[in-house]
Amino acid sequence: MPRTARAIAPDTAPGTPGGVLFRATGIGVKRGGTWLVKGVDLTINPGEIVTLIGPNGSGKSTTAKVVLGLMRPDAGKIERAAALRVGYVPQRLAIDDTLPFTVRRLMTMTGPADDDAIAHALSRAGVGHLIDAAVQRLSGGEFQRALMARAILRRPDLLVLDEPVQGVDFAGEVALYELIRDIRDELGCGILLISHDLHFVMAETDRVLCLNHHVCCAGTPQSVAADPEYRRLFGPRAVEALAVYQHHHDHAHGPDGEVIPLASRDPAAHSHGDGAVCRLDHEHEHDHGHHGSGHDADDIHPIDPASATDGQ
Repeated sequence: MPRTARAIAPDTAPGTPGGVLFRATGIGVKRGGTWLVKGVDLTINPGEIVTLIGPNGSGKSTTAKVVLGLMRPDAGKIERAAALRVGYVPQRLAIDDTLPFTVRRLMTMTGPADDDAIAHALSRAGVGHLIDAAVQRLSGGEFQRALMARAILRRPDLLVLDEPVQGVDFAGEVALYELIRDIRDELGCGILLISHDLHFVMAETDRVLCLNHHVCCAGTPQSVAADPEYRRLFGPRAVEALAVYQHHHDHAHGPDGEVIPLASRDPAAHSHGDGAVCRLDHEHEHDHGHHGSGHDADDIHPIDPASATDGQ
């Protein structure tokens, strides 16, 4: 039997910097006497991208369904922020070709929404002009963008993206990953991403969990890339992804485009939130706004895991 699920106190607003959106401790899911996943620890904070990687059938989608509340764990403990709004892009969504189904209808499939909000979400995802198009006529990339628009429609605190670039060509993949980063930055939401794209994972993810029915390794992309279990599972692909990660992180860019090697960077240099690294002697304005703390990990109360709401 699973242990009692808990939620962060309801007087704490989801998505506040410093808070915890979701935490799983030792969760396991069993079907037919076999553990699909077992002993999984997972924490998702606002503003970070956490990526699940692993072979096919390793339990990635099962873990995502536990996060969504679509599947009850048979072992372990889960915690969710109270009133957590969740957006979800599924791995697959089949729509009958004979149904008269427009993008606008797709956006309201699980609940009503304001026309302005629908238009804004579609525009933000780059498909505002397709609002009245038949879903069946969309290209792979357009359809994935429409699903992304649906997921961000109600400004979620947590986005769960299960292979969001599946069926999209390379140029479309790059654009969708850029969109994911931009959404994270704009909404400040946490993102749980399932991806087979090790290059993106190593270059852009904050934390990585490598699954093979259990957590083989976890941590920053750098620590996971150096783990023998990761290299054993992914072989040559792991080495290629590590090379991309090292290239991505071995230098920074100054405001004029100057490449500044991180290893030899002037200790007096400092970085802006946009990734630019500046010297102390340049002129600029600072906004020293400070954020208060959000969810307190100690402020938790028991709830039923099945009662967590999907923001869709």
